[in-house]
Amino acid sequence: MAAARVEYITPWWVYWLHNIPHLELSLRARSSEFNPTDPGYRESLLFWALVIAVCAFLNLLLVVIYLLCFCCCKKEEDTETKKTGSCCVTWTATVSGLLCCAAIGIGFYGNSETNDGVYQLTYSLDDANHTLAGIDTLVSGTSYKLKESLEQHLLRLNEIFAEHGDYVQTLRFMQIMANNVVAQLSTLPNWQMTSSNLSLIARQASVIEYYRWLSYLFLFIFDLVICLLTCLGLAKRSKCLLVTMLSFGLMTILLSWASLALDTSSAVGTSDFCVAPDKFIMNMTQDHISTEVVHYYLYCSQSLKNPFQQTLNIFQKSLTTMQIQIQGLLQFAVPMFPTAQKDLQGIQLLLNTSESNLHQLTALLDCRGLHKV
Repeated sequence: MAAARVEYITPWWVYWLHNIPHLELSLRARSSEFNPTDPGYRESLLFWALVIAVCAFLNLLLVVIYLLCFCCCKKEEDTETKKTGSCCVTWTATVSGLLCCAAIGIGFYGNSETNDGVYQLTYSLDDANHTLAGIDTLVSGTSYKLKESLEQHLLRLNEIFAEHGDYVQTLRFMQIMANNVVAQLSTLPNWQMTSSNLSLIARQASVIEYYRWLSYLFLFIFDLVICLLTCLGLAKRSKCLLVTMLSFGLMTILLSWASLALDTSSAVGTSDFCVAPDKFIMNMTQDHISTEVVHYYLYCSQSLKNPFQQTLNIFQKSLTTMQIQIQGLLQFAVPMFPTAQKDLQGIQLLLNTSESNLHQLTALLDCRGLHKV
């Protein structure tokens, strides 16, 4: 019994990100439909990156104001107040450092999970690419054999059976059947362009993800080292170490806000795609593949008719008819024309290979091959 296909369910937070206002840099609202080729849509993603940049500026401004106020107020405090304030700052910094370490641990986990998710995506793209390339290979190979290899056998057999009209008529009928099969195979979609696009997307996603994962790994390690050295500086009351860590801490804040800006834009764009991936895919493939075929592969429902079924049925019936004709010639013509046996057996082998290709092609064209659970 075939396993039921798992339906894609969009998470709530994807809808939330998809529904946030999409504004161009001119503050004009635009559609949240995923369309990376549209400059206006790219501006709407850049808008949220700029919002994060403004937040980063305000954050740094508050830190600078706090440090200035802290330094100015410190000169006017008496000794006892200094000790109390120093103790409070120490404990606050220690707790903040521990919380940062916990957050960094979550960051390591999230970075690893994201890497696993992208790996599964690239694996699925490569698998789909392998399936589509396999379809093209089978179609081209079968067409070549039925057009070129079969024709060579039939030409020699025509010479052998030249004086026997019935056998020549059978050979002509087989040629017509073979041409019919080739014509039907030519109606199947050419997946070369789609396969190339999938391969390119998989390679680009793999390279980008590698550098993203490595960058975040170094960032989290850098943050962790700063937190630990800051705690060490507080424990030893080392002003030099604390001032150094403060400088690195400001740089970390900048890097963290920059990564947040990039992540926010990426998350909004990805959410727009995940809410309605079928619409984007159909728009991208409409020039290469018919809407019926794309719809069949996207939804893969039992209620949908296989758009290739008629072609496959004609292929099967034609092969069966040709095999019956060859069996008849082997049985009745070979005793009269022994030299025809080699070519007839060659055609029989060719038809058997074509039938094997037909079974493989039927399995590869089935949409369930691209919806593996």
